[in-house]
Amino acid sequence: MKFIVSSSYLLKQLQVLGGIINTSNTLAILDNFLFELDKDSLRVSASDLETTISGTLEVECDSKGSIAVPARLLLDILKSFPEQPLTFVVEENNTIEISSNHGKYALAYANGEEFPKAIEISSPSSTVLQSDILATAISKTIFASGNDDLRPVMSGVFFQFSTEGLTFVATDAHKLVKYTREDVKASETADFIMPKKPLNLMKSILAGSEEDVLIEYNESNAKFVFENVELVCRLIDGKYPNYEAVIPKENPNKLTIDRSQFLSSVKRVSIFSNKTTHQIRLKIAGAELNVSAEDIDYSNKAEERLTCSYQGDDMQIGFNSRFLTEMLTNLTSDEISLEMSLPNRAGILTPADGLDEGEQIIMLVMPVMLNS
Repeated sequence: MKFIVSSSYLLKQLQVLGGIINTSNTLAILDNFLFELDKDSLRVSASDLETTISGTLEVECDSKGSIAVPARLLLDILKSFPEQPLTFVVEENNTIEISSNHGKYALAYANGEEFPKAIEISSPSSTVLQSDILATAISKTIFASGNDDLRPVMSGVFFQFSTEGLTFVATDAHKLVKYTREDVKASETADFIMPKKPLNLMKSILAGSEEDVLIEYNESNAKFVFENVELVCRLIDGKYPNYEAVIPKENPNKLTIDRSQFLSSVKRVSIFSNKTTHQIRLKIAGAELNVSAEDIDYSNKAEERLTCSYQGDDMQIGFNSRFLTEMLTNLTSDEISLEMSLPNRAGILTPADGLDEGEQIIMLVMPVMLNS
């Protein structure tokens, strides 16, 4: 078994796939890439048992076969090569020999049969999405998902497909993001919870891609097929919380302000906030927004005044500055709206401009109790 491939092309593909491999695996075979050769195509797979990702590469070859190659070792050697053709030859003594312009390198391989097979999805439903829409949906929501092992349903992103449109939701009980597309529709209603790790991997692969993504899913698994990559993962089991019930409907107090100016102000003022609560205070009266923070233990305090447009009653409300900063960073509009009802009810952040037709995004942040 022998094949020839460009070093930089192989490295680029393997770095993408290698993102799924855990640093410590329960099964030794999972520390490997599975190489499956079939004439001029090389299919490379990597897995952590929950998720399997495969990519197809074009190589010069005239044989068939499958082997498992140590991932870390292969990536390290490929990173050290300048661009050149590499010849891989599978020897009888369980080693694979790589020949470059400068030398030869041999590494041990394992039997490809031992590598776990990707899950076959039986009787799936399917939806086709543009890759840039999926990439945006992931990046706009994933930061709001939780890390609590006791509540696994909140540690992923909720995909909700219907004939009216698509909705993506993430929450960790302190903040919530709901991203909706009404310009893309599914053929039937379905919902599932995607884990964070494969989504992060997909986000990096989809960046800059213009291909469509085919999504196939059933009760327990989902499969994403795009360009020459296929990703199959196990879904998070459980019922997603009723997020609609948390979003306050009546919010008479509406603040509109320049996003980057507000973000810079929150970042500066939060340096002086309490390091445990990260609490900042927003005091709104007329067309003035006062942003302040205080750390009583160290006698640190900061206060800034910003001009804004505001309709509603004068009010004071406290927020965790880290959540507010994350949300303002993940919005891309020039201006944002912050809608509130009472100091103990959630505030709703929405972009005031810059959205596509049929695109909608709502970010909800829970307030913190102010020390009067």
